[in-house]
Amino acid sequence: MPSGAAHSPGSAQPPGSTRIHDIGYRHYDGPRLGRSYARRSLYTQSLRGAFGLGRSAKSKVLPMILTGIMCLVAAIMVAVALAVPGSTELPMEYTRFAIVMQALIGLFLAAQAPQSVSRDLRFKTVPLYFSRPIERSDYVLAKFAAMASALFVLTGAPLVILYAGALLAEFDVADQTKGFAQAVVSVALLSLLFGGIGLVLAALTPRRGFGVAAVIAAMTITYGAVTTVQAIAFESGSPGAVEWLGLFSPATLVDGVQTAFLGATSAFPGGQGPGAGVGTVYLAVLLALVAGSYGVLMRRYRKVGL
Repeated sequence: MPSGAAHSPGSAQPPGSTRIHDIGYRHYDGPRLGRSYARRSLYTQSLRGAFGLGRSAKSKVLPMILTGIMCLVAAIMVAVALAVPGSTELPMEYTRFAIVMQALIGLFLAAQAPQSVSRDLRFKTVPLYFSRPIERSDYVLAKFAAMASALFVLTGAPLVILYAGALLAEFDVADQTKGFAQAVVSVALLSLLFGGIGLVLAALTPRRGFGVAAVIAAMTITYGAVTTVQAIAFESGSPGAVEWLGLFSPATLVDGVQTAFLGATSAFPGGQGPGAGVGTVYLAVLLALVAGSYGVLMRRYRKVGL
C-alpha cells in the first residue's frame, strides 16, 4: 500500500507508512458576514461597555450614577419651571446645560475612554481583532463612533427631559423646539470633540490609571484654568482677550461655537462670547481637533504589532 494511504483501524501498517485520521472537521458552508458586521459588532459592544452593559455590576455603577445625575438635574429644572406660577421658560437654556455639567461629562469620559481602548492595549488583544476580517480603520472608526455616541446619549437624554417638561408646561412650542434643536447640534459637536480627545489620550498608554488622569487634566483642569484666566482678563479691562482664550479648552471651545452660530448665551465672563468672525476660527479649530484625533488614533494603531 502506498505511503499516505488511509487504512482501516484493524489493518496492519507497513513500516514507514503514514496513517491519516478522520477527526470529523468540516468546511463552514454558512454565511460569511464580513467587515461591516464585525465593525457593527465592535461598535455595539463598545457602546454597551461605556455604560457597563455586558460587564460586571461594579462596572455599571459609575456610568449609571453619572447618567442618573444628569437626568435628575434636568428633571429638577423641569419641576421648578412647573412649580413657579406664571413661568414661561426653563430655568436654564438648553445650550447651557452641557457646559454647566461639563465636569460630570469629563468624569464620564475619563472613566470610560480608557476602558474602551487601554484594556485592549494592556492585555494585547488588539491583534485578535485584526485576525478577523477587520482593518485598523474599522477598529478606530467603531471605537470613535461608540465613544461619541455614549457621550451623545449622556448629554442628549437630559435635553429630552427638558424639552418634554417644557412642552408639558405649555411653553411656546416654536421657541422650545428651536432651543432644543440648537442644543442637540451643540452636544453632537461636544461628543465628537470630547470623544476624540479622550480616546487619543487613553490610547497613548496601556495603563488605565494614566489614561484617567490624562483625560481629567485635559478636560477639567484646562476648563478651570481657561475660565480663571478669562475672568482675570475681563476684570483687568482686556475683554478682547477673553474670546481668544476660549480656544484653549475643549468646553470653552464648544461654548464659543454655539455662541457664534447657535444663538446660545455665552458662559464667558460678562457673557461676551465670540461673534461670527472669531466663531469661524472656533469652528475650524474644533473640526481640526476632531479630524486630528481620528488621524492620531489611526497612526497609533498602525504601530500595534500583529
